[in-house]
Amino acid sequence: MKILISGSHGLVGSALVTSLRGDGHEVYALVRHAPHSQSEVEWYPERGSLALARLEGMDAVVHLAGESIAEGRWSDEKKQRIRESRVKGTTVLSEALSNLKQPPKTLISASAIGYYGNRGDLILTEDSAPGNDFLAGVCVGWEQATEAARQKGIRVVLARFGIILSAAGGALKKMLPPFRMGVGGRIGSGQQWMSWIALDDVIGGLTFALNEETVRGPVNFVAPNPVRNAEFTSVLGKALSRPTIFPIPEFGVRLAFGEMADALLLASQRVQPAQLQATGYQFRFSGLAAALTHVLD
Repeated sequence: MKILISGSHGLVGSALVTSLRGDGHEVYALVRHAPHSQSEVEWYPERGSLALARLEGMDAVVHLAGESIAEGRWSDEKKQRIRESRVKGTTVLSEALSNLKQPPKTLISASAIGYYGNRGDLILTEDSAPGNDFLAGVCVGWEQATEAARQKGIRVVLARFGIILSAAGGALKKMLPPFRMGVGGRIGSGQQWMSWIALDDVIGGLTFALNEETVRGPVNFVAPNPVRNAEFTSVLGKALSRPTIFPIPEFGVRLAFGEMADALLLASQRVQPAQLQATGYQFRFSGLAAALTHVLD
């Protein structure tokens, strides 16, 4: 296939590009600069600018671009960038695809389990209602921004990513230094659910969604066995052969991270990958211990 990817230099994007090219696909990257090669396609989502002619004849598009939510405190300006980079960027891309003479068959657009908000012990599937906090609102707008592509008849997959486990980036990379020094511990009460997924299964799931036409709409990219934060902490400590006896109280987390603490670190989301399982995806890593051992190796 000819596949176009935005966010190709991020944690997921770079791994996906390598995997797809290894499988023999032609992979093109959406970039915010003058193209350096034929495999780059220029776009400037903040200006609504996109090289439309270069999109003709693509078989699929995987849209992963967006401002990082985990870098820096959430000032009003930061929150605006988080929202606009997702909603406006997706709108620009979706509308461009809808105006093509030869549109792609498939658009996979990133979202996140932040869609569900803080839901305690409630088991969440793709049919669950959205939450009512800032991240949930961003995710709702992000997903709605693909509507022009759906109306065109493009199969749209909304990939709601959970906590992606990789030593190369994301949340786990940030956790590793204190845990390796033996000063890691549970966050707050430790009772909040963490819905995680190994990077290998993110790439496997995206490849599955590209090829399996029955996959459409919201899809939870999480492993089948979420764990509470206290268990995650314990399993990570064992994988590193380090103690985990230094808990971080809720007030300390909020003092350090502000609003982001409640949305990312203290929120409880017990999410199930209902659609991936129903359509036949086989997880490589369904248990946390094996997943952490793999990614840390």
